[in-house]
Order: sequence, then structure tokens, then C-alpha cells
Amino acid sequence: MTAALARAAGDLARDMAGLDLRGRIRLVEDRIPGRLVFTTSLGIEDQALTHALALNKGRTEIVTLDTGRLFPETYDVWAETEAAYGIRIRAYAPERMAEEAFVAAEGINGFRHSVAARQACCGFRKVEPLGRALDGAAAWFTGLRAGQSANRADTPLAEADEGRGLIKVNPLADWSRADVDRFVRENFIPYNALHDRGFPSIGCAPCTRAVKIGEDERAGRWWWEQESKKECGLHLHAPEGDVAPGQEAAAFEEPANAATSREHRRELV
Repeated sequence: MTAALARAAGDLARDMAGLDLRGRIRLVEDRIPGRLVFTTSLGIEDQALTHALALNKGRTEIVTLDTGRLFPETYDVWAETEAAYGIRIRAYAPERMAEEAFVAAEGINGFRHSVAARQACCGFRKVEPLGRALDGAAAWFTGLRAGQSANRADTPLAEADEGRGLIKVNPLADWSRADVDRFVRENFIPYNALHDRGFPSIGCAPCTRAVKIGEDERAGRWWWEQESKKECGLHLHAPEGDVAPGQEAAAFEEPANAATSREHRRELV
């Protein structure tokens, strides 16, 4: 099955390359039988994908992981998106007992104590709900782009996710951030207001800051950690090992100030 899955993903990636976004989505829906799921973070890449999926009126389910710690602006664009496209975005929330146990043991912001604590927080807020969202899925759409960070530089248009037994589809993998901005602007797509305030990548509120001059797009995510550990676990092919010495959280750093945020503002409309 593993070899067959890899071949199918490779063929799909090859055939997606010459198509536009809606064509890529149609190809996946035509070729892959079974349940198709798109997990949106409601960031700008995912808004572009939601727009294309909504216009195609296909069979891909649109879901999101409501961690309970999202920015108010993220909830605002969630509601705006549902109203604009006449859709419902299904929410998957953390398991209550796991959340209560973590907060009781570590404190409300205990994820800053260590990389291991942060990964545990991401585990019950994001990774476990993702597992439920993808249960029985044959393909998983994401908004990943190769240009988002060094960790994602090799992102293909489609790949075999052997751990989950499905094909992971990244229709924007070869898009630049400028491509995304232009698509959103030209199609009047709702987007998170934080993108205009220096936040190119938006996750949970306590774990996201505006980026600074010269930083990559995901530098504002878990900014107190060393670069090699800065993924939440959703897009890792295998779980990370124990935290090695020197990977503990660095000293807490305040978010970028308003002036820095203004210099990084991207005016989309």
C-alpha cells in the first residue's frame, strides 16, 4: 500500500503542475475516491483555497481546528467567510479532559515552560483534533507553500502521508506569497485583518507575534524557540523525539512593536 500511495501521489503532483488552482482541486476530486478534507487555519493561503473550493462546489469538506486560543480576528474572518460563500466550516475542538489536565499541571500559558510543554499543548489542541478530522479520509488538502519557511522548502504539490494512510495535497506549494496576495486581492476574498498588521502567519494568539524586518514568514510562530523545533506537529511525517539539551525555550520575548508591524504591513485592498 505504501508504494502504491507514493506512486499515486507522485502522479498526482506531476499532473497538477500545469493547472490553475481550481483545476488542481478538480483533478484531485476526480481522481481520488473517498473522503476529501481541507483543514483551514483561516490564514490567507487557506482563504484562497476556500474560495476555490467554494466556487467549484465539489465534495471536499472544509474543517478547522478551533484550539480555543485563536485571535478574535480569526473568529471574525471565520464568520465572514461562512457568510460570503454560504458554507459552514466544521470545527474540531480539543478534548476537554486533556485541556483541563494540561492547564492544571502547567498553568494557562504553561506551553512557554519548555519545547516539550509547547508540543504537548499543540498535541491536544491541534494534532489530536486533526486526527479526528482526518479519520477515514483518502486525501487531505492543506495551504502549505514551499516559501513559508526553510522547514517547508521541499513541499510538493502532492505527497504520500504514510502515517495517516492518505495523500496530502498542497495545491499552493509552488505559489509565492505575492501570488497569494494577488489572488486574494483580485477575487475580493475575505482575509484576516492581522495580515495587515505584520502577521504573515497566524496561529494561536499567545504563540504568534508580528514578524520583524528580515525574518521569514513563520518567524512569529513560537518565536521564543530555536528554529529547528518550530512546527506544531500537524505537518511532521513522524513524531519528534525527546527535546535535546539546548532546545529548551529561550527567554520570553515581547511581540514586535507597532512601528515594526507597520513596516511589515501588506496592503491587500
